[in-house]
Amino acid sequence: MSIGEMLAATVPMVRTLNLEYLETTPEKAVLVLPDQSEFHNHVGGPHAGAMFTLGESASGAVVLAAFGDQLTRAVPLAVSAEIAYKKLARGPVTATATLGRPIADVVAELDDGKRPEFPVAVAIQREDGAVTGEMTVVWTLRPNN
Repeated sequence: MSIGEMLAATVPMVRTLNLEYLETTPEKAVLVLPDQSEFHNHVGGPHAGAMFTLGESASGAVVLAAFGDQLTRAVPLAVSAEIAYKKLARGPVTATATLGRPIADVVAELDDGKRPEFPVAVAIQREDGAVTGEMTVVWTLRPNN
């Protein structure tokens, strides 16, 4: 089962928004929010909350791809998130999330008994390539005690 399939099966909001997983690697995840009128805002584009969920979901996918092998000893949790809406979004939008720290550095902190934090940067783009939103989600791996 792919990470996208697992998240669609276990995270109801992923199914609600019909998010599509195009790519998921330990360094990058690419998700699409299809154009759906039930999730439009007052100007006919995707609602800000739907775009936030798209970005946060992309960040979570890259975190699971990068640290899925650590799930027996730590749980990934979002610590904070910040989003900037840059341009009007119309049609389907794509979120590309990239891990902001080397995996080995984060795992080394976990090995040292720390609770590592690391950023995931997300760019949200419309079909013409224009960046409509930028997001940073800070994640942690909370050790299981």
